[in-house]
Amino acid sequence: MPIGAPKTISKCRKFFIEPASPKQRQYEAFRAFFVEGRQSSEVARAFGYTPGSFQVMCHGFRRDRFPEFFVSPKSGPRSQPKKSAARDTIVEMRKRNHSVYEISDALKARELGLSPTAVREVLKTEGFAPLPRRLDAERPERTGPTVEPTADARQLSLAPRRFETACGGLFLFVRGLVGLDLERLVKAAGLPGSKMIPASHALRSMLALKLWSIEHRSHVMPNVADEGLGLLAGLNVIRVQFPICSGEA
Repeated sequence: MPIGAPKTISKCRKFFIEPASPKQRQYEAFRAFFVEGRQSSEVARAFGYTPGSFQVMCHGFRRDRFPEFFVSPKSGPRSQPKKSAARDTIVEMRKRNHSVYEISDALKARELGLSPTAVREVLKTEGFAPLPRRLDAERPERTGPTVEPTADARQLSLAPRRFETACGGLFLFVRGLVGLDLERLVKAAGLPGSKMIPASHALRSMLALKLWSIEHRSHVMPNVADEGLGLLAGLNVIRVQFPICSGEA
């Protein structure tokens, strides 16, 4: 079934005589001059060039090793080296009922890193159906998030000990914090607190985040288990949320 009515012969002729795009216009002008042998001034006039500019164009064309007038189709990548290198391993592990996540982890250990999605694509190409969903008890053990203690001033231990901290520079401000008399400021401002996190401890936590250039409370997560950050605040650990709710840290 035709998409549309065919063009007339005169419209087809006009396509070559009156080219619409600059590149096609150059091509037809060069063809008229070099192939048909028409005069340079006549060709320039016919295709809308000045005689001088057309001569410059011809000069450049004769010295251009690879002139381009037509759009060449760009094909996508014909091969996927990573998938090809890992294909045999993926197939062999799936035959032993390994999941796409297990296969992906095994490939990373062999420096053939492929994401679970890429592994799934290879298996689909090879004709493997997805594995039935397994129960949690049937899944292999994986490293998961750790459960950190809850912030509680009563759990802070002042017993002599050694620990590593990424926030050691904060202790240079201890003398200044002592001079602020935070307990008096907290009472004057009426800031709320609790037995777990007294108001002065919460205030020190906020100041610690500011002094360490942590712009938002949510950005404390990389240091949430840092003992030094908690010790400066008088807590066992720093918490993301504190009783002080008006304004940001």
